Amino acid sequence: MKVDFHFHLEEGPYSFGWLQRTAKALELTSEEIPAETSDHSLPWMAEQVRRMQARMEEGCFSERWMERFFAQGRKRGIERFGIVDHLYRFEEFKEYYERHITVDDSELGRLQRRWLDRVRVGSIEEYAAAVRKMRKKGHPVSLGVEADYFPGGEEELKSLLGRYELDYVIGSVHFVDGWGFDNPEVRQLFESRDLRELYRDGFELVKQAARSGLFDIIAHLDNLKVFGYRPDEAMLRPMYGEVAAELKRMDVATEINTGLAYRYPVKEACPSPVFLRILHEYGVPITLSSDAHFPDDIGTMLDEAARMAWEAGYREIVYFQERRRMAIRLGI
Repeated sequence: MKVDFHFHLEEGPYSFGWLQRTAKALELTSEEIPAETSDHSLPWMAEQVRRMQARMEEGCFSERWMERFFAQGRKRGIERFGIVDHLYRFEEFKEYYERHITVDDSELGRLQRRWLDRVRVGSIEEYAAAVRKMRKKGHPVSLGVEADYFPGGEEELKSLLGRYELDYVIGSVHFVDGWGFDNPEVRQLFESRDLRELYRDGFELVKQAARSGLFDIIAHLDNLKVFGYRPDEAMLRPMYGEVAAELKRMDVATEINTGLAYRYPVKEACPSPVFLRILHEYGVPITLSSDAHFPDDIGTMLDEAARMAWEAGYREIVYFQERRRMAIRLGI
């Protein structure tokens, strides 16, 4: 069985680039494009504008938009789906992020404040209701969220998450010392950091996230490599082992996430092949994830991810339903 257990329905900030990428997704996942409107003529463009206008009016939680993910996923052999959304997109979690990321009057703080205000779009209730509706229609989908872990925020996050019925919670580390390191607008800050110490700090946060007991999966473990800043992996191997040991001890799963391989400069999935072999040695369960943000990306490189898992020694993968972990045979 093939699963894609970490993909998103949308992501901001909203720009002309986002508009163009969304229009492309609509075109690539349309079931039928009439011949007379597929030649980049003015009538063709009018049809694209009509589709885009409908998409904007309906929003990313509409049945029509979500159906595109399921249809494309099935074409790529996916039999079990896991949708997540970032908590920072919801009003209910606004104060949680304001307390734990840098949003002061510094240059970084002002930039991240603008980012947080632009990506927040509404209520988690709308999102959850939309996914449940698709499940009632018969789609094999689990409802999840991706929650940023912040040291000292465990009780607050536990209380917030406890208000909602979720199938699974993904924990992730996107911020170190309040800095959102995967934001391309602030990637230059890598230049001022000692990379070995940065990775040590980042992996310490991953271990704390595992110990918190809040998460079923810890996502993209070596996400710090997003822009290609990484010390020699020989230096990182002991850290990999520490992370793997902690995930195993706390019985927390992780993923092979292909998003960095096809969307970011590093062009490598998370975790790296070296890291993946160490995770297998410790017996850490894994799932497969495309981290897609558009329907035409769902399932991207999951065949390659499955082969990576097999070569590392894995013979099964996992998915989640009602906070219970299910194991299924890895197919390649």
